[in-house]
Amino acid sequence: MVENRPWLTVLSHLVLSIGVLVTALPIWITFVASTHPVEVLMSGRTPLWPGGRFIENYTTVLGSGMEAAGSVPVGMMMWNSLVMALMIAVGKIAISIIAAYAIVYFRFPLRMTCFWIIFITLMLPVEVRILPTFGVVADLGMLNSYWGLSVPLIASATATFLFRQFFLTVPEELAEAARIDGAGPLKFFRDILLPLSRTNIAALFVILFIYGWNQYLWPLLVTTDESYYTIVMGIQRMVAVPDSEPVWHEIMATSMLAMLPPVLVVVFMQRLFVKGLIEQEK
Repeated sequence: MVENRPWLTVLSHLVLSIGVLVTALPIWITFVASTHPVEVLMSGRTPLWPGGRFIENYTTVLGSGMEAAGSVPVGMMMWNSLVMALMIAVGKIAISIIAAYAIVYFRFPLRMTCFWIIFITLMLPVEVRILPTFGVVADLGMLNSYWGLSVPLIASATATFLFRQFFLTVPEELAEAARIDGAGPLKFFRDILLPLSRTNIAALFVILFIYGWNQYLWPLLVTTDESYYTIVMGIQRMVAVPDSEPVWHEIMATSMLAMLPPVLVVVFMQRLFVKGLIEQEK
């Protein structure tokens, strides 16, 4: 039985409050800076309350004002990041769940060898294999394209491993019952395993979407056409402006806009995301 100690409750709430403050304060400062004119931010004083330029600053960022700064509009960069993140998330889940299904439910030569080869690729991040991957993408003519941004990042050993571990917990009686009812492999996969994997798919989708959205190095290498720049690349280019001062109020507004899609994905899929991480019995 847990003993009720008021001082422990106060301490836990204090620690949580400090954690929220440390996490939320930079986001609040970014939002406040995005609502002030650039003169206020360049004065050396950090405002703590919103200003009166919210609509004007965000309209400038989303419209044609950013083109004067030598970059494509933020709306187009966010669209590129959205397409890239969705292609990576959906592609990783689709390939990984099919690979895990084949490894668990089919018997073929070198089955476990294939799995361990896939698993070993966890030790090879994008930065290690980036030169040969770039060579392959260039030879296939996929530079400056959504395919070039997404396809090289689709394979996922982590997702394959997680789906395999989940499939191993599915009772064998379900497969036996499906075979008795005349269900083939595809029907068993579509009608039984996919619904059971719903929470796992949701949890992985959130993680992989954020992973794809935050990519910087790979898009920087495979894109020279500004119409394929992502939002993370755009923010870096806005900060590193040659021969002029960064337009900080527009940079802060862009940063706030860049946070919106990942936050919305987490908010709308929060329940499935948490269940996918902690649920043990399916």
